[in-house]
Amino acid sequence: MRTIHYLLIVPLLLTCAAAGAQAPQPGQPQLTPEQAKQEAADWAAADIRIITPGVVNASGLPVLSASYTKTTGKKVAIRVIGMGTIVDEISKMDPSADLVALPFQLMSDVSLAGGLVPHTFSPLGRTRMGLAVKAGAPHPDISTIDKLAVALRGAKAVMHSNPASRTMVAQLIADVLKRPELAGVHDVSTANGVEGGQALGRGEGDMAIQTISQILPYKEIELVGPLPAELRAWLDLAFAVSSRGKHPDAARALMQYLLRPESNEVWKPKGLERFE
Repeated sequence: MRTIHYLLIVPLLLTCAAAGAQAPQPGQPQLTPEQAKQEAADWAAADIRIITPGVVNASGLPVLSASYTKTTGKKVAIRVIGMGTIVDEISKMDPSADLVALPFQLMSDVSLAGGLVPHTFSPLGRTRMGLAVKAGAPHPDISTIDKLAVALRGAKAVMHSNPASRTMVAQLIADVLKRPELAGVHDVSTANGVEGGQALGRGEGDMAIQTISQILPYKEIELVGPLPAELRAWLDLAFAVSSRGKHPDAARALMQYLLRPESNEVWKPKGLERFE
């Protein structure tokens, strides 16, 4: 599933709406033909096009892109695509994306396929997996793997994304839950790849494991904290300029803007840890 955020110099209300938008998940209503046609037109008309997984989008990309548009007048379109298909989609898009956001591993796949401009790989930051509970529920101590295990075993159901969705987030969480230290946890993968945090927000289960940036937007749930560092439950993310894009210089300029120190005022509160 994917969506496009088309960012113009617009009133603050519309900018904030774009900032809070989330990529549609499998199982949610599809776009109408009219909506799909409009989004395709917006993508084609943009000055700079970005393709990204949902985790980068949720970490503040729409806010910063809107700010860039306001500053420069350059129209930025963001297309959000699931990690399981994003590498294939990059090579099929027409018009092509100018700037790519991906975890390191997937960026390597795109690079080996000749999809990136050499020497434009630029580390962005780290997004950690965290534990969420329902709003108002007690926050257990999860500072160690043993304490996390106790907390998870006390849950009726720990929600998480379905690894069949082929996203790296879902697969990483599934691998964590397979560890012998966490045996006995009643974990439930969501249907159709929907995020665990979203399922918890709808009232399914009583805990969820998801990227922190994809927990924070939901008022119905609260972040307990990141999973213990020993689990290495995180994804390292980067930007790079696409070799298929039509606006490489504009993409470089936008990437520099997204990576400037001042941008941390947006990335950090949304759960992204920038690399120093």
